[in-house]
Amino acid sequence: MSIDGFDGQLRDLALEAARQASALIRERRTHDVTVADTKTSDVDVVTQPDRESEALIRSIITSRRPDDEVLGEEEGTTSGSSGVRWVVDPIDGTVNYLYGLPEYSVSIAAEVDGSVVAGVVVNAATGVEYVATEGDARRDGVPLSCRGPAPLHRRLVITGFSYEAGKRVVQAQAVARLLPDVRDIRRLGSCALDLCHLAEGTADAYVEEGVQLWDYAAGAFIARQAGVRTEMHPGRYGTPALVAAPEHGFDEFLAAVTDAGFLSTGVALESGPDAP
Repeated sequence: MSIDGFDGQLRDLALEAARQASALIRERRTHDVTVADTKTSDVDVVTQPDRESEALIRSIITSRRPDDEVLGEEEGTTSGSSGVRWVVDPIDGTVNYLYGLPEYSVSIAAEVDGSVVAGVVVNAATGVEYVATEGDARRDGVPLSCRGPAPLHRRLVITGFSYEAGKRVVQAQAVARLLPDVRDIRRLGSCALDLCHLAEGTADAYVEEGVQLWDYAAGAFIARQAGVRTEMHPGRYGTPALVAAPEHGFDEFLAAVTDAGFLSTGVALESGPDAP
């Protein structure tokens, strides 16, 4: 079996699981959605459908590949022996989901020996599917490519904010400094979809401190296959920050977000199995 064939099998399994999980959380959204728990602060919420979605994804994956490791946002890590690890965000954009804003997703990445080889992000509200294997990124079956070159002042930037008050102050100050230098800044609420917007060319760049592996593993992989460069850098608040932009404009954007105060240094963190 070729490596490409194996990657394709992992992609197809991820897509099957993401489609079923998306259908589940859409159905749950027709009823009242309430907060089941909180995490980093009382506004960083978990809903019961978050837990149900992850349980469903895990059951689909482990029924086909019982020896694989699974890392999920809600249930943590279950060990495996195959060299394959699945990185799962059962609802990326939970606050959007809670409020009924149609920008929340199911995100699943498949790693082999520490490197992502397949990624799937499904906008659960709209059904739009972003899927990638090495060298091939698609939206609903149509090949993706990032936007072409543009001066910094004509770039649309996506960012996100922590749920921790102190970190939000730092991020807000950085946004205020960057805003005069770019076309505009958006905060959409799902890291996975933000990165897919870069892949499809509906935004020019992205920066956010404090994202977790399950937030970006699939989306960053999809974006890279569409010509986007992604790097982790030390954030100004002291936690890693993800920076993403098309290769042709990355260095200028990195300098801009460093100067604005999103980052403590423009030097990338060491790469590793959890790096984008």
